[in-house]
Amino acid sequence: MHPESTSPVPAPAGPRWHRRKQARPSEILDAALIEFVEHGFAGSRLEDIARRAGCTKGTIFLYFDSKQELFKAMVRRTMLPVLETGESLVERHEGTAQELLVSLLRQRFEYMTNTAACALPKLMLAEAANFPELARFYHDEIITRSHAIIERALKTGVERGEFRPMDTSNVARAAVAPLLLVAAWKFSFMKHAKVDLDPVAYFETALDVLLRGIRRDGAQEPHPHA
Repeated sequence: MHPESTSPVPAPAGPRWHRRKQARPSEILDAALIEFVEHGFAGSRLEDIARRAGCTKGTIFLYFDSKQELFKAMVRRTMLPVLETGESLVERHEGTAQELLVSLLRQRFEYMTNTAACALPKLMLAEAANFPELARFYHDEIITRSHAIIERALKTGVERGEFRPMDTSNVARAAVAPLLLVAAWKFSFMKHAKVDLDPVAYFETALDVLLRGIRRDGAQEPHPHA
């Protein structure tokens, strides 16, 4: 028997180890989102996040300097895709301002109701008063950027004469308020309230009211499904 046939040649360990190392931050962030949503920022423990991610508490500190930085990374990973998609829609849109606004709000609604992002509004409302640093971070990096996207569509409509003159800043807040209510409802009253809230029907109603309220006198009737 040839010496080389006495035992199998082990597969190289390097590539597998590297793949695991590259996947680890995502696994930690996935686990952090679940723990933060279930227990809040104060109630979440790094050891529980590590256990859920299948690693040790010390491993978390290889990628994140603190619990606060882990939280910020989790928020960025969850929310930046929807913001980047919205900004891309604004940049490449060639239709009317109303079509742009409807596209932005529908995209936001789908993301806020069908992805992990829907948990963040309730989490931030619950934690902001107790953790001002996290509140400022979320406002400066997420809310401000989100607000600018919607306000840009509104200003475009006013400039083109599609929308009536308005306080675009406050109307932008009013436009996203129904989305925040749907997200908060899903994680608070939905399982306990006797009167159920149909998220789709509520969103469509809110969108119709918004479009009728901002269109210029004499402009074409709004078409929410555009």
